Amino acid sequence: MQIKPLGDRVLVKPVEKKEEKKGGIIIPDTAKEKPMEGVVEAVGQGKMTEKGDRLPMNVKKGDKVLYGKYSGTEIGFDNEKYLIMHEDDILGVME
Repeated sequence: MQIKPLGDRVLVKPVEKKEEKKGGIIIPDTAKEKPMEGVVEAVGQGKMTEKGDRLPMNVKKGDKVLYGKYSGTEIGFDNEKYLIMHEDDILGVME
């Protein structure tokens, strides 16, 4: 089974940063910040205009993107965490 986003939505897999321990302090998972970068796994067809034309998407599968801290809806699929968000929630593409 696959997930195909609709419209101008994008499926993003968050990239977890490596945990750094300083001075032996262990930070619990509940206190860690959510990652704000990820890899695009799938994209929708694009936003529909009032005239019925589709606007092309600015991101594609495999792009590494930055997004807002509280962007998207978190879902679980195949024991992995993903975010589904509108393309407008993406702040930029990392090159």
